[in-house]
Amino acid sequence: MSWEKIGIMGGTFNPIHIGHLLLAQWAMEEAGLDGIIFMPTGNSYLKDKTEMLSGSERLAMTRLAVQDRDCFFCSDMEVKRGGNTYTYETLESLRHIYPQAELYFIVGADCLFSIENWYCPEKIFKQCTLLAASRGSTPLQELEEKRQELAEHYGADILLMAFPDMEISSTDIRRRCREGKSIQYLVPDSVREYIIAGHFYENL
Repeated sequence: MSWEKIGIMGGTFNPIHIGHLLLAQWAMEEAGLDGIIFMPTGNSYLKDKTEMLSGSERLAMTRLAVQDRDCFFCSDMEVKRGGNTYTYETLESLRHIYPQAELYFIVGADCLFSIENWYCPEKIFKQCTLLAASRGSTPLQELEEKRQELAEHYGADILLMAFPDMEISSTDIRRRCREGKSIQYLVPDSVREYIIAGHFYENL
């Protein structure tokens, strides 16, 4: 892979949906990225696992979702890693694989107020630029103040990016599956067919 500016989108992707793909495309254009690596989490210590599909199933859905785009790539790095998944470890591994590339870790802007509670946040900031997508739920002034605070305390390089507010969530998609409702247009067709064929999320 010859990408020089790489975006990383981590998440449980339980399931991946149109909102994730739109955010990735938006980030590419806003930050001038060459491509996006989608990184389904393995065993996330921050997530409730009661409705979580296995790593292999979430990985398969993510691969289906991005298979038609040359600028999107799905990595199995975190799913294959044993134990809890920590973002700083993933970024350090990517830094070794792509030593010449600039790494941009894509998050929702609200994460700026919780990322200091993540494991080894100083190592996260050291390895990448944070690309924080704001959807209007938090005033821009508050985000800017937090950005400056993190920059001063950790030397963090953070870019704020406006992103349209979209009412699409994996939680709602799982609920619709449970209630026997359609998820068409909320997820790529290939992902919808995979979920239907596997009867996923129906009996949670």
